[in-house]
Amino acid sequence: MTTQLDNMNSTRLADQVAYDPNNLLDSLIEKLHLKNDAALSRALEVAPPVISKIRHRRLPVGASLLIRMHEVSDLSIRDLRILMGDRRDKFRISDKQFKPKEAGSEQQQ
Repeated sequence: MTTQLDNMNSTRLADQVAYDPNNLLDSLIEKLHLKNDAALSRALEVAPPVISKIRHRRLPVGASLLIRMHEVSDLSIRDLRILMGDRRDKFRISDKQFKPKEAGSEQQQ
């Protein structure tokens, strides 16, 4: 069982108390003078279920979508992250992503 204090110290964005993708989506709709989520999905060139899944926190706002939001709205990536409540200073990438594959592991798969 996690406590609210544990969630505040978590590095996972979905665990952070301030994370609210609805604020980001609503702000984009207002800035772009759109009527609803369907219009936003057309502006961002994504399927409507993507917006719905983000609203219901079943899908995170990925890097490519964040970049698309930046291109369409002219808001900086930092501003977009702040709108959704992402106030992390650093992003860590696993060192496993940079290790070359072993020759034996490709044959076993």
